[in-house]
Amino acid sequence: MRVSLLDWGIVALYFLASLLIGLYYSRRAGSSTTEFFGAGRKLVWWLAGTSMVATTFSSDTPLAVTELVYRHGVAGNWLWWNFVFSGMLTVFFYARLWRRVEVLTDIEFTELRYGGKPAAFLRGFRALYLGLLVNSVIMGWVNSAMGTIINISLGIDRWKAIAVCLVITVIYASLSGLWGVVVTDFFQFIMAMTGCIALAVFGVNAVGGIAGMKERLIEHAGSPEKVEQFLSVLPPVGKAAWLPPVLFFTYIAVQWWASWYPGAEPGGGGYVAQRMFSARDEKHSLLATLWFNIAHYCLRPWPWILTALAAVILFPNLKNPREGYVMMMIHYLPPGLLGLMLAAMAAAYMSTISTHINWGTSYVVRDFYQRFLKKDAPEKHYILVSRLVSVVLMVCGGLVGYLMQSQVSGWELLLTIGAGTGLVFILRWFWYRVNAWSEISAMSAALLVSLGIKLVRSAGWLEFPEGLEFAYDLLITVAITTAVWLAVTFLTRPESDQTLDNFFKRARPAGPGWKAVRARLGDSVRVTDNLFYSFLDWLAGCGLVYAMLFGVGRLLLGDYPRALALIAISLAAGAFIYWDLSRRGWKSVAE
Repeated sequence: MRVSLLDWGIVALYFLASLLIGLYYSRRAGSSTTEFFGAGRKLVWWLAGTSMVATTFSSDTPLAVTELVYRHGVAGNWLWWNFVFSGMLTVFFYARLWRRVEVLTDIEFTELRYGGKPAAFLRGFRALYLGLLVNSVIMGWVNSAMGTIINISLGIDRWKAIAVCLVITVIYASLSGLWGVVVTDFFQFIMAMTGCIALAVFGVNAVGGIAGMKERLIEHAGSPEKVEQFLSVLPPVGKAAWLPPVLFFTYIAVQWWASWYPGAEPGGGGYVAQRMFSARDEKHSLLATLWFNIAHYCLRPWPWILTALAAVILFPNLKNPREGYVMMMIHYLPPGLLGLMLAAMAAAYMSTISTHINWGTSYVVRDFYQRFLKKDAPEKHYILVSRLVSVVLMVCGGLVGYLMQSQVSGWELLLTIGAGTGLVFILRWFWYRVNAWSEISAMSAALLVSLGIKLVRSAGWLEFPEGLEFAYDLLITVAITTAVWLAVTFLTRPESDQTLDNFFKRARPAGPGWKAVRARLGDSVRVTDNLFYSFLDWLAGCGLVYAMLFGVGRLLLGDYPRALALIAISLAAGAFIYWDLSRRGWKSVAE
């Protein structure tokens, strides 16, 4: 389909609106680093939560979901659906703590929780490792996906178009800081969802509706029974070649707590933590993170999945399955809606890139430059440096994206190089014995072991069963990394009493892991969190999300009895959470 003048007009209006929002918030963001990186700690829950959702909804995500569905069916999404457990852990155990400690970056937390030179080294190392290296990889796969969309839909050189998108994004992100990012995120999310829903409707209609889709999938799957398996949300453990029991065990029992992954960090972190400690108070922090997880898993996936299923039928022999999503756009959307969809993809892309630019810049400037190179400069100086670093990150992300070919391979790379570190990030809040060397050894072991396994495999000295490479990589890395950091923890001294006391007074964590510190401080610090009820809320939260995710899917696929039953379970879980938080009262739940 040829892109019409109307389509170009819609895309141009979107870019103009993004720039105007950036200009509007530029003066406010330029007043201080708290405003630039933390929005003055004044974000309301629905704005902070929607910004989290918009950031994780990038132009690469529908393409990656299409690839998963194309190859494995709906259940292929368990690669990321397992992170519900981690997300709900953040909601009920960590959202309030992050807001309570009042840091501007989660890396700044390092020198609040730990002390001395090891803590300083860890802060500086993580600032550059995550802010530059890992952040460039993430932006790289987002850039690569957007390049695919532009090249297929517009037929122009993708990197020229990517350069335009990057420049516009870095202008409003560097000018407006976090305020501009979250406000544009809100509108970008609405636009992106509108476009994706429209594409799903046109795609399903193109294959004859849901009934026609099921009929035509028989040609792809081979029998009605296999179609049901292809459409099922239940993982076909041991029944399908792509999901042997070991791989599913890795997803459901290990990956979600063991691996660091942006947007689903065990114990919170990254840009999710940035929104939490930018919220108005602990209540807004908890509600923002809860809304994020509900929208992230229950609202977003099904328009992508339906479009991917239509692509399986209409474009059955694609060498690169992720292109199926873009093919659906250009072949089945009419003029006007195609422009809306292109603007929606640009919105999804820019919301993610703008957040990663602001988030990565906060690490480099706040946790490295200001901490180690120039400590006492005026706020205006740090804002200027932040804007310059934003441009550097834009260039790095563009270069990595030029080299990257697959979003799913990028996901798996980050999951393995961070495997085994998650438990440290979970326990550091609730066990006084964790120290700076615990984190340093965990990060070092995870990186060296995961890369070592890849090198040994590439040399032909080690072979894993076909289809289980990722699972074995992750399980071995987790086992060795966990053994290493636990050994280092017990072989080194805990943090000083002064460091532990100061942290406990500020964070007031509950649980037996701080018994010795509580005994030392006596009644001077009041702990109001209750880990048992937080655990019950965590279970209910997981039930709420999974039941609603599966219920919405069954509803869209015409299985109304099971859909209604699942939605009822989800609502009951939500009612329990509301009852518990109301019973405890917000003064005790979130001071």
